[in-house]
Amino acid sequence: MSAPLTLRAGALEVQLLPQLGGSIARFDRVAAGRRQPLLRAAPADANSVLDTGCFPMVPYVNRIRGGTFDCDGRTVTLTPNMAGDASPLHGQGWLGAWRTEQAGDDHATLSFHHAAGEWPWDYEATQHFRLDKDGLSLALSCRNLSADRMPCGLGFHPYYPCDADTMLDTEVESAWTIDAAVLPVDNVPATGHYDLRQRCICGQGLDNGFDGWSGTASITWPGEAAGLRLSSPDARRFQVYSPASGGLFVAEPVQQANAALNAPQADWPSLGMRLLEQGQSVAVHARFDVIVS
Repeated sequence: MSAPLTLRAGALEVQLLPQLGGSIARFDRVAAGRRQPLLRAAPADANSVLDTGCFPMVPYVNRIRGGTFDCDGRTVTLTPNMAGDASPLHGQGWLGAWRTEQAGDDHATLSFHHAAGEWPWDYEATQHFRLDKDGLSLALSCRNLSADRMPCGLGFHPYYPCDADTMLDTEVESAWTIDAAVLPVDNVPATGHYDLRQRCICGQGLDNGFDGWSGTASITWPGEAAGLRLSSPDARRFQVYSPASGGLFVAEPVQQANAALNAPQADWPSLGMRLLEQGQSVAVHARFDVIVS
């Protein structure tokens, strides 16, 4: 594995692994002789994107039921792309190598090109990272290079460390219940088990999508010097994974609902799925502000 690309600003440090899914290996605050991980830190010898701190999801988010959907009269069938899951997920970008287009002390631009294959559209994706003394800004875009319209929905997949005291606080309107294959069943009010306000988030047995996200969320680790405020102006859905085993959780800003491509095409806009004409692009932005106690 090539050495990570390192960005620094003030007390903050980010390590990127372009060749491993265009991922963030780690995002830390280094102060008073101590390194606090703000995202789950990848091991130094990481060779799987699933061991990193964050990766991009492009050109779709989460699962496609059975790997098959219809678009403009064409049936598309994809093979599974993660062991143990029959439904392909997260697109192609997270499993590919990204190219470093530009890099400086506090910023970097990465790109990924997909040539039509099982996913029958050519597209180009770009990630921009900018670190400042107060936090990290991310931008992910995707441009359709094919003559035919391409469906597209984007998101980020950050992992966070957690323990029994870790708190997530955000507002959502509704939640999607899931079946045994982690595919959506019903949309229900975000109450009780699905309430994310002032929620102790570690070990909660959640793997759900949420609609009507407020666009901001805070993550705090009591006893640590810093917490995070996550925000996105163009992701109105939120995905949370908190395994019962604890140790980590995922809280994702995303544009589309899980399995949106399996819904009738007429419903795609209401589920956050865009159809891009040739040359058209869509983008999602996110910001991690570091809040020091």
